[in-house]
Amino acid sequence: MTERHDTVVIGGGQAGLATGYYLQQYDQDFVILDAGDRVGDPWRNRWDSLRVFTPARYSSLPGMSYPGSPYAFPTKDEVADYLETYAQRFDLPVELGVRVDRLERSGDGFLMSAGDRRFEADNVVVAMASYQVPTVPDFASELSDDTVQLHTSDYRSPDQLQDGNVLVVGAGNSGAEIALDVAGAKRRLQARRGASRPVADGPKTWLSGRDVGHVPFHIDSWFGRHLGVPFVMRVLFHRILTTGTPIGRRKRPKMLSQGIQLVRVKPSDLAAAGVERVPRTTGVRDGRPVVGDDDVLDVENIIWCTGFRPDFSWIDLPIFDGKEQPKEPVHVRGVVPDEPGLYFVGLFFLYAMTSGLFTGVGRDAKYVVDHLSSRARQQPRPSHIGSVNGSPQQS
Repeated sequence: MTERHDTVVIGGGQAGLATGYYLQQYDQDFVILDAGDRVGDPWRNRWDSLRVFTPARYSSLPGMSYPGSPYAFPTKDEVADYLETYAQRFDLPVELGVRVDRLERSGDGFLMSAGDRRFEADNVVVAMASYQVPTVPDFASELSDDTVQLHTSDYRSPDQLQDGNVLVVGAGNSGAEIALDVAGAKRRLQARRGASRPVADGPKTWLSGRDVGHVPFHIDSWFGRHLGVPFVMRVLFHRILTTGTPIGRRKRPKMLSQGIQLVRVKPSDLAAAGVERVPRTTGVRDGRPVVGDDDVLDVENIIWCTGFRPDFSWIDLPIFDGKEQPKEPVHVRGVVPDEPGLYFVGLFFLYAMTSGLFTGVGRDAKYVVDHLSSRARQQPRPSHIGSVNGSPQQS
């Protein structure tokens, strides 16, 4: 049996919930499908010490302020609980444990399959982040079997590592923060053991990759919380670096391919923690990683902070730009012009640098839902759809 809704939202994270909020404001019939067991699980499943880069005052979804101090930086579990509470407060129709594995056209609307379930809709909002599948270099398989290898998606805490040296590959925000996490844990362990030798002579933590630059202030400082972060998040990233400005259009391709500069961690923080910077990891020799041109590192652990790639292989529609690698859906502020009724929210730099953050996802969701609702008002309802107690039903 096929279930029918006016709109199906695929993804129940912050993008999907913000979209649901605005659909509810327009009194739309919709459902949010999410593969997780609980709302907020993608946040719960990240490393233990993770905190967001924005104070709570910039970590809210539309209609519900983030609780607590507006200047605190929420932990990943606090964010997850906020999302779950948000869905409950607005009674959003989230169906959990539903993974959509195909999206295709069906007449003037869309057909989705999720295992043995089928959904039809006039509109579909794909509310997912740009990056879903972990990536590691091909040569990772050549490393010695006695080397512990973890990707960012699997790393939770230093307790997962064996004794010995650690190489963190990828010097972006995740890599820098995890390197600090690992180095700090090693120092605390040595202090508890009353190690007689200096920390410098103990197990090493290396951070491999190019210098991506850093924000020129500490976001945890008074200046950062009250002036620096507000300027960056509400002005620079939210209004200047957008697809509607020449500088935003020029910067966007580079940011899509290379990411952004370090936000919380500074080079001095890494140095103080004993993290040693090394060049890019380029291969493997005799089971050990090679950095730069020819330096072999003796490590017992490797954490791959090498990012993720998008996976839209389940979307069977001609909406992807074949010139881009990885392929991106062709859209204008989340509206897919060649497939009326199809929308995206939550993609990195969908419209602005804040599009993947709480700061900007609400604005993008409102734009998409405004467009969707305007389109719905211009279309006659299909004759085979009736209404029972306000919910569309097969007649």
